[in-house]
Amino acid sequence: MTEVTLTLNGRPVTDRVAPDSLLIDFVRAHGCASVKRGCETANCGLCTVLLDGVPVLSCSLLTVRAAGRSVQTLEGLQQEAADFVGFIADQGADQCGFCNPGFVMNTIALLRENPDPTDDEIRAFLAGNLCRCSGYEGQLRGIRAYLESRKGGRADA
Repeated sequence: MTEVTLTLNGRPVTDRVAPDSLLIDFVRAHGCASVKRGCETANCGLCTVLLDGVPVLSCSLLTVRAAGRSVQTLEGLQQEAADFVGFIADQGADQCGFCNPGFVMNTIALLRENPDPTDDEIRAFLAGNLCRCSGYEGQLRGIRAYLESRKGGRADA
């Protein structure tokens, strides 16, 4: 067992973990249920967290690699996410909701990096998220509508 300390959603967390412990198990053990186990092959994006502000797949990252770093999950980003999740829901892109946390995490990372992305840039950021209910166009329309509303344009685009 190895002692690991990291910052989880703004608060320091220390725990003992096995050397092969995955970050997904660590964050879920510390109350972050938005991080979901999906494919377990780093292909679906359901386990996306922000590591020092960059989206990573927590199902493929050892917890010890996150030691001393900042990890954010949707639980720690509720305020930032609240601004645009309604726009995605308005487009019917949240049918079962299972993939939503990964989409939200990647959208937050995208908008932090690029506040005015093109449709192709949005698609590139969301490409790693598997959604079996929608064709991804609803998410794109919702993000685009949110961006338009921020510019003072139509929010129903």
